[in-house]
Amino acid sequence: MNVYNALALLLVLAAAFAYLNHRFLKMPPAIGLMVLGLAVSLALVGLAKLGVTPVLDLAQVVGSIDFSALVMQVMLGFLLFAGSIHVDTRRLGRLRWSVGTLALIGTPLSVVLVGGAMYWLLPLLGLATPLVYCLLFGALISPTDPVAVLSILTKANIDKDLEIKIVGESLFNDGVGVVLFVVLLEMAQLGPQDVTLGHALAVFAQEAVGGVALGAALGLGAAWLLRSVDNYQVEVLLTLALVAGGTALATSLHTSGPLAMVVAGLLVGHFSRNASMLSEQSQDYVDKFWELIDEILNALLFVLVGLEALVLPITGRMIGAGLAAIVVVLLARLLSVWLPLVVLRGSGLFKPSQHSVPVLTWGGLRGGLSVALALSLPASSPRELLVGITYVIVVFSIIGQGLTIGPLVRWLGVSRPVQQPVTPPHAE
Repeated sequence: MNVYNALALLLVLAAAFAYLNHRFLKMPPAIGLMVLGLAVSLALVGLAKLGVTPVLDLAQVVGSIDFSALVMQVMLGFLLFAGSIHVDTRRLGRLRWSVGTLALIGTPLSVVLVGGAMYWLLPLLGLATPLVYCLLFGALISPTDPVAVLSILTKANIDKDLEIKIVGESLFNDGVGVVLFVVLLEMAQLGPQDVTLGHALAVFAQEAVGGVALGAALGLGAAWLLRSVDNYQVEVLLTLALVAGGTALATSLHTSGPLAMVVAGLLVGHFSRNASMLSEQSQDYVDKFWELIDEILNALLFVLVGLEALVLPITGRMIGAGLAAIVVVLLARLLSVWLPLVVLRGSGLFKPSQHSVPVLTWGGLRGGLSVALALSLPASSPRELLVGITYVIVVFSIIGQGLTIGPLVRWLGVSRPVQQPVTPPHAE
């Protein structure tokens, strides 16, 4: 099957699942699409074991899709820009200390906690794994996935400050996690003795600082161009070119494309709203265009995540390890949220709101980004084991945490009141 037919199949499945979810399941779109994709995959796995030829052909098509490259090099940049362009930058600025601390301190802390715990736990399950690969697993599973967070958490009617805090953190900590993943992967391939602290810091600076600098340059340049025209077709094309060209440029410069797109999206969104840079018509078209891109790519991504069950070699031992890892990851998330917030509270720089820790912990969803990073591991690593464990955690995170975050915030009393529609008076 060629690329066009594979894309057509994914679009048809995404549309069908979206319709079924909207009409019958009534779940949040991302969760419903993944549930249906996972259910179909499990049913097809059973048919594949019976040797049903069309199912075997479909499995071959899904297996031929380079999930890691598709997510990391194509989808992620567009999804991050679409999410960040709509973020309230003024409110994010007020929460900069908590967002920055959680991303820059909480994420590395979680990597160490998860990696150390898995290094101790896996041998007990008969799955002993070298420490560097346990740390790699910590790096790929610790960042909360901005795609999952933006598509699920923002629909939970959560308190606006908490929502911005979680969304803002997720937009930045994936960049930190990816950079740590790159450094640890290089360490695993070259050997820890050949990777010095200076080399690791240089890679981190090139990826993280370079990504932020590139995003700032692209965002400010795009803002200047958008201010000089008043034509919504041209303005939409400029933002589209910013993401497509910026992502390719980041790859060629070996900087963090995700961080670049987050910064660029925040700057474009900030200047377009706060400086009346776009006319009301242009603003409406640009917003709706990126909302549509966000919905389409989210649909494709979560259908793909569900369908991956058709081709991933997940065994019973992997599922058992994955269930144990769920507890490890949640505890590490709890500590990596609580400790930085305690430091902020003690320093007087920021006073966390009540119930921040439980909501940030349970709202730290994992999604397609973690699966993509796991699938990018080389064949010489314990790739199948780490992919299987990652997939179990992602399924639990999106379905289990995604379905319960709304009830949790209502139970804690940090949900926003639902505005009732105003009923027009009846004509006399």
